[in-house]
Amino acid sequence: MRNFMRLFLCCILLLLGAVYTLPAQTGRGADLTCKIAVAGPGNELYFWWGHIALVIDDSRTGQSRFFDYGLFSFDNDHFFLNFAFGRLLYSSGVSTSAGNIATYIHSNRDFTLYTLDISPEKREEIRQFAETSVLPENRDYLYHHFKDNCAGPILKILDIATDGQFKKHYINEPGRFTLRQHVRRHTWFSPAADWVLNLWMGQDIDLPISAWDEMFLPSEVARNITEFQYTDSHGVTRNLVSDVEKVYESRGRPIVLETPRKQWPRELVFSLAVSLILGFLFYVQKKSPAFGQVSLGIIHSLFGLVFGGAGLIMFFMSFFTSHDYTYHNINLLFCNPLLLAAIPLGINYASAVNYNKRLRPEILLRLIWLLTAVGVFISMLIKLSPRFWQQNLTDQLLMLPIALVLAFEPFGMRRMFQRIFWRWL
Repeated sequence: MRNFMRLFLCCILLLLGAVYTLPAQTGRGADLTCKIAVAGPGNELYFWWGHIALVIDDSRTGQSRFFDYGLFSFDNDHFFLNFAFGRLLYSSGVSTSAGNIATYIHSNRDFTLYTLDISPEKREEIRQFAETSVLPENRDYLYHHFKDNCAGPILKILDIATDGQFKKHYINEPGRFTLRQHVRRHTWFSPAADWVLNLWMGQDIDLPISAWDEMFLPSEVARNITEFQYTDSHGVTRNLVSDVEKVYESRGRPIVLETPRKQWPRELVFSLAVSLILGFLFYVQKKSPAFGQVSLGIIHSLFGLVFGGAGLIMFFMSFFTSHDYTYHNINLLFCNPLLLAAIPLGINYASAVNYNKRLRPEILLRLIWLLTAVGVFISMLIKLSPRFWQQNLTDQLLMLPIALVLAFEPFGMRRMFQRIFWRWL
């Protein structure tokens, strides 16, 4: 009888233990804290727009894990070829939070943690989503700068946390700026990068967008989650973010502009300054024909290389890649691969032994730059039609003065027409 009672008591204790531990297994969310980690711009070009990730702290295990959705490696097979054609694979991964945070601090990048005020059930649901997203069969995705980058999975997580209220609110709210304006907020401090990146991107990024579309930028996600309120399952209105922890603030790094500034005045001043220098060199050519001939040929070749090279890449990206934000680009009217012809023509002009040998390449060079200037004017006129709205005044005003000077350089123009006239006679 005693043995039976002991066995009965053991069964009762085991049953009570199972009942006691069941909530701890099914209610794991009570041990979790979910945070959105936002990093500011870094040194490399692909870090200029910042980064975002998910941090999950587990009080039961003492672990803090960093779920990163923007992993890539230059060592991947055919990395640069896939990048060129717009087929770049990004990956998701998980590692310790402490190591990642230390890396961002060492890189002198802003780093802020936003703690989500959500129920234990939602925390557990987010944990399961995060765990599933880093599995080998799920971790890879095709990267898109505006539509599918490191912020995409974070937006899904925020939608899970709010039962779809986050997306529903922001997808119907007009955005503050266009995609191009957001890009320029981050590239303003580097004139060369700002010019070439915006030269290559077509008119589709100048359309009005929603606040949801703006959240391809981690900083826009941070802006919106700190302001957002949602209704929980009990009908209570709550702030999505309960705490903001500024872990590190960068020093000496270019700021991200709060509002985009007009870049065309800077490019126009630069172009006019270059044109004045070209005018001086043309004057030197008149005084010193030998020196002027060589320098003028080199100038034509250099501008052909810069603008023609940029035009070649733009042409390739517009018609042969999956970079859809480079499609429908009217900059091709004045910056295209045809400008590469100025390279051999300039060399031919510089190496000619007499003016008769220089006449043909000079005529062709002037024609190339004249067509460039005409292309700029056409790209301006066609925007009178509602079918064309590309914000490319910066590109137009950079190239127009230079093209006009190269096409109508007065000292050589008069000499060229005199020689053609005498030949005709």
